[in-house]
Amino acid sequence: MDNMDFVTESRVPWSSEPSLKEMTGEVGVDFDRFIEDLKEDKTDVEIAAEFDVSEKMIYHLREHFYSHGLGSIEGQD
Repeated sequence: MDNMDFVTESRVPWSSEPSLKEMTGEVGVDFDRFIEDLKEDKTDVEIAAEFDVSEKMIYHLREHFYSHGLGSIEGQD
């Protein structure tokens, strides 16, 4: 294999951001309960009260979930 073959090979994807599970854990929000609350379509106010965090924090976690899913994976194929 010469140097040009290495450039065109597939590469394993890598994560550029922490997963949602890591993010919820850092702020004291139980990941499984948070996902269940999203499934039940609870409001940011309801979820924030349940976990005793700000509505803004829940808003950001929700937005991360809807824009990145459970984890943010990037890489090359």
